[in-house]
Amino acid sequence: MSDISYRPGLEGVSAGETAICSIDDGLRYRGYAIEDLAANASFADVAFLLLRGELPSEDDRREFHQELARFAAQTPNEVLEIVHGAPAAAPLMDVIRSGASLLAHWAPDEGGDDDMQTHLRESTRLLAQLPVVLAAAYRGRRGLPRVDADAELPFAENFLTMLHDTKPTERAVQALDVTLILYAEHEFNASTFTARVVCSTLSDVYSSITAAIGALKGPLHGGANERVMALLEEVGSPENAEPWIRNALANKQRIMGFGHRVYKSGDPRADYLAPLCAELAKESGNEHTEEIAGTIERIIRAEKKLPPNLDWPSARIYAYLGLPVELYTPLFVLSRTAGWCAHFMEQRANNRLIRPRSNYVGPGPRTMTSSS
Repeated sequence: MSDISYRPGLEGVSAGETAICSIDDGLRYRGYAIEDLAANASFADVAFLLLRGELPSEDDRREFHQELARFAAQTPNEVLEIVHGAPAAAPLMDVIRSGASLLAHWAPDEGGDDDMQTHLRESTRLLAQLPVVLAAAYRGRRGLPRVDADAELPFAENFLTMLHDTKPTERAVQALDVTLILYAEHEFNASTFTARVVCSTLSDVYSSITAAIGALKGPLHGGANERVMALLEEVGSPENAEPWIRNALANKQRIMGFGHRVYKSGDPRADYLAPLCAELAKESGNEHTEEIAGTIERIIRAEKKLPPNLDWPSARIYAYLGLPVELYTPLFVLSRTAGWCAHFMEQRANNRLIRPRSNYVGPGPRTMTSSS
């Protein structure tokens, strides 16, 4: 057996250095606290920060918006036809994963220069085109025609308009934008690390993001927000919340939306969203869901000492905005693409092939015999 140090799940192991995100003093993107960014910046501003290292000036903001709008309008019709016609039973995460891979075939930079400006352009193109892909896939499974991107609209408003073919409320746009900011980046999580591993082989950004989406699909990562709503719907009523959660805990049932590998005392993103969640519940007539959630949270905190993570309030916010559960994790993709692409460029700028070792625990040396 090898004597290489081993920690299951690589917990507590530093796998590299990054200037993109820190979690030791709250959650910060390139030094900015997420509370500050969520209160004062748009998701496009945050994407610019992650990709380019600094917040945009007014000129930068205008040019970046124009670039996103131009790339969105250039989303290949061939890709949109495929995702719009995908089987209705196909999970949207599968469809958007395929869409990310298909976009590479029509990317003018793919297979060309291997420099940072090209990677930045490809990353911005992906960030702009994946929402168009997701909206087309969502409408296709409902038998609805596609809605073109609107060059005049900001990121979140444009997506909601393509999704529903109607102007969203200012409140809905603001709420979605905040969740996109909070989901945009989170250090070396499973999907980001996947993207960096693929990048380290000198593969392209489309392969890295496609692989990252595959990692995010898992219920222990991105899929947790979908299971939060399934849990709340199963409970059904505020009166049933306490007996339900006590029975679930007694049976050692895993409750999604609580606990975090790195945030032992509380997820700052969940803390930030809690007031917004309560406000939207009241505005949308969903106080009963908040009451259910409040009872469950109180008991889990008391019995298991586990605070909620980001998935706990964000799933409810999406429900209060009238978004179907099948969109929850794909929305995570639209947001986290900014962080994934930032990590792709950082990895490529100072690359070393990521190749860890393993501890062998199988049979000792053996020899084949003639009877074998």
